[in-house]
Formats: sequence, structure tokens, C-alpha cells
Amino acid sequence: MSVKWYCMKRGWLGSKRVGPIREPEFLHRIDSGEIRPETLIRCLSKTRGAWVFMRTITPAMKRWNEKHPVA
Repeated sequence: MSVKWYCMKRGWLGSKRVGPIREPEFLHRIDSGEIRPETLIRCLSKTRGAWVFMRTITPAMKRWNEKHPVA
């Protein structure tokens, strides 16, 4: 069974929930910069259903730092 993620996407009309997103697509969105450290994300198994900032998820931040190194 695959882990399913949700994220909040902001627009000029407000925020909307995007998902479920499977893990490979979630990682691709981190790589492309669509999901950033300040993005709210949730997963029933990883965050117990709570909305948290991506920066609080250690593996996600490790992936972000690998793909988006600070100059």
C-alpha cells in the first residue's frame, strides 16, 4: 500500500487541498519546487492526519536540501 500525501496550494482565490498524491509524485513535486518547506502537507500515516509544514518532515527536507542547495 502506497503512502498518500495531501498539500495545500495557495492561489489568489485562497487555499485548496491537493491530493491524494502518491509518494513518487510527492517527491517529484519537491524536486520541481512546487512543494516547498513552507507548504502545508498531511499524511494519515506520517503526520497522523495533522497539517504540518514540510520543513518539519526530516526526509522531505533532506530531499529538498539535496535538490535545492543553498548557494
